[in-house]
Amino acid sequence: MIVLLTDFGPSEYVGVMRGVIYSIYPEAQIVDLTHSVPAQSIREGAWILLQSYKYFSPGTVFVSVIDPGVGTARDAVVVVTKNYIHIGPDNGLLFPAASEDGIERVYRILIDDSVSKTFHGRDIFAKAAAYHQAGTLSVMSTETKPGLDQALVFYHEGRQGEVVRIDKFGNIITNIPPTAKTNYKISVRNEERELPFSETYEYGPENSIFLVTSSYDTLEIAAKNRPAVDILALEVGDRITIE
Repeated sequence: MIVLLTDFGPSEYVGVMRGVIYSIYPEAQIVDLTHSVPAQSIREGAWILLQSYKYFSPGTVFVSVIDPGVGTARDAVVVVTKNYIHIGPDNGLLFPAASEDGIERVYRILIDDSVSKTFHGRDIFAKAAAYHQAGTLSVMSTETKPGLDQALVFYHEGRQGEVVRIDKFGNIITNIPPTAKTNYKISVRNEERELPFSETYEYGPENSIFLVTSSYDTLEIAAKNRPAVDILALEVGDRITIE
């Protein structure tokens, strides 16, 4: 199985990647994890990959392309972990998921001048996934490297963490775990607020933000029937304390 994660949105770029994979390996099974990662948001893409990869069967190949440095000196890599394969740019995107599962080997894909400098998703990463599934990755020139260059780490110390995702509903997801409390104090950008905890979105207060436990088992700031981010304007990467 090949799983695609990109920031390409509803564009032709995803279809072209799928076409490349099928042209090399017609028997491929392709799953679109998401293509709605905000443009160039490596951090948010890394969180989604970290929280999602373990729901797929061992041996799954993940092709993750959020690549503002496409065409530069950053490496294109194939990362073999204990249970999975990760293919994409070495820009931090793959690191949290790959390191959690246990990195066993890293290969640098050698890129020649015939390759587009603006669409490695098509010319490098989709091909590498298809060749790997077909058992013929050796047709692409690779060399081993000691590890990943970019080690993206999500900040988390005690009750301090960061905003890791703003989902399509405008919910603000953090990497801070819940406790048994029914009320919390949040501190962010020199502002403090007292927020109630709700078991569900439906039971939250009508006209203010509140906390729920996200599907990632971390605390999430939500608002009933409206985007929480419209009330509390936070961004991915913002530091936050919830206690």
